[in-house]
Amino acid sequence: WLRRCTHYLFIVVVAVNSTLLTINAGDYIFYTDWAWTSFVVFSISQTLMLVVGATYYLTFTGVPGTATYYALIMTVYTWIAKGAWFALGYPYDFIVTPVWLPSAMLLDLAYWATKKNKHSLILFGGVLCGMSLPLFNMVNPITVADPLETAFKYPRPTLPPYMTPIEPQVGKFYNSPVALGAGAGAVLACTFAALGCKLNTW
Repeated sequence: WLRRCTHYLFIVVVAVNSTLLTINAGDYIFYTDWAWTSFVVFSISQTLMLVVGATYYLTFTGVPGTATYYALIMTVYTWIAKGAWFALGYPYDFIVTPVWLPSAMLLDLAYWATKKNKHSLILFGGVLCGMSLPLFNMVNPITVADPLETAFKYPRPTLPPYMTPIEPQVGKFYNSPVALGAGAGAVLACTFAALGCKLNTW
């Protein structure tokens, strides 16, 4: 009874926190100087929040498909929260697209194809999820309105300290944000997939 209640509490907590984290994932289109840097950071953070919750849920139920269901929970939560932005006049395409679903499907595929092998899920699923999400996330900003046009049309009154524009550091994050996010995400996602599995065996 206690384990089951803890399970449901964990799902709610991680899903809500995933939503809170990803609510800001579209904000980087406002900050042109920091756009790619923020893209990399948000891509990695979204990958890790997705993979730990989805892996936990997947290994808890043992049913391939629940990782995708978890990603759907994240997506719906985010749509509800960003619906407030839409109500305030923000363009519809600024509401985040379901970038987590295909990455979660890859987790399910790795688990199903290896006959529910947890180690394969951690290694293959983690790598696939970590490498794919930055790619799908790039599709998201490509499909939204022009960043400069949006920034001028919907000015932000203040900037958080860590987003204060500085002179762009060309050559660090700006060359290939998808490759940088995918590389870091592939390594870190394996660790978080292992954490998700471990949470089932405490």
